Amino acid sequence: MYGLLRELLFRLPTETSHHLSLDALQLAAKLGVNRLIASAVPRDVTTVMGIEFPNRIGLAAGLDKNGDYIEGLVALGFGFIEIGTVTPRPQTGNPQPRLFRLPQARAIINRMGFNNQGVDYLVEKVKSARGFLDRNNVVLGINIGKNKDTAAENAVDDYLICMRKVYAHASYITVNLSSPNTPGLRDLQFGDPLKNLLERLKQEQHLLANTHGRYVPLTVKIAPDMAADDIHDVAGALMQFEIDGVIATNTTIARDAVKDFPHGNEAGGLSGAPLTQKSTQVIHALAQELDGKLPIIGVGGIMSGSDAAEKIKAGAALVQIYSGFIYRGPDLIAEAARALRG
Repeated sequence: MYGLLRELLFRLPTETSHHLSLDALQLAAKLGVNRLIASAVPRDVTTVMGIEFPNRIGLAAGLDKNGDYIEGLVALGFGFIEIGTVTPRPQTGNPQPRLFRLPQARAIINRMGFNNQGVDYLVEKVKSARGFLDRNNVVLGINIGKNKDTAAENAVDDYLICMRKVYAHASYITVNLSSPNTPGLRDLQFGDPLKNLLERLKQEQHLLANTHGRYVPLTVKIAPDMAADDIHDVAGALMQFEIDGVIATNTTIARDAVKDFPHGNEAGGLSGAPLTQKSTQVIHALAQELDGKLPIIGVGGIMSGSDAAEKIKAGAALVQIYSGFIYRGPDLIAEAARALRG
């Protein structure tokens, strides 16, 4: 059924089909007919970062940037969902077209540029969904970033603004340092800029935990385009500042696997099947460096249950899907959950 629907959606402009699909999911959830489009997902309860997850399959950030579709996405059976990336102030993102399908490669290239309605809008959407979230014990990650026009040396201020506003509403918070579509953002993953940022965020986390009477874990999302020395240094910084988890990986700027396909040379981040092996290799290297000191959430090119299992084998504790969900639909959630439960 989803295969036929996908063929129809892929005939539409990419962003049009994106919003149309999510609107339909949200409506299905409100009408209580989500079971007609989603397979039953087995429970596989696991505790990571002190949080109990009903299964280990999550939705990666980027699909629901503003928290508009929480009920519809949860109803599909995800063990957790991550919304955002959200910035302090609303921004339109990069000019269209900025989202490209590469069906022959089962891939997507995006240069969205953190288009979102701003953190205050997202917080209000989460508040309006609070009853649903509480009734269903939903694990909700909120992914935060900086505005495009905020200078890199002031980036920490944007992260702190977002962190303070979402803290009371998140199960965990993700710091996005790895999108290739915000100029200078990836530079924050290395050296003193990374250490300074992590130190300030960790200090704020402790202050907020005391204020709110609850500890919300903090994760950092990293890029796949790192040399071994970079992975070593990032892992060291994450452990030094006692960050609670790491999400590996974001999209890649590499194009070798898709350069001969239509849209293969578009600027932006590449996701989907071409990222599968690259992401898994980073997870494996990161796991070796971290030696169990903090958990990894594996993401990047999970197109099947076996792909999800490979991420776990490489060292991930949880996984997230995005492009695989676009190409495979809700069946991928149940397939991956079954593969991890064994």
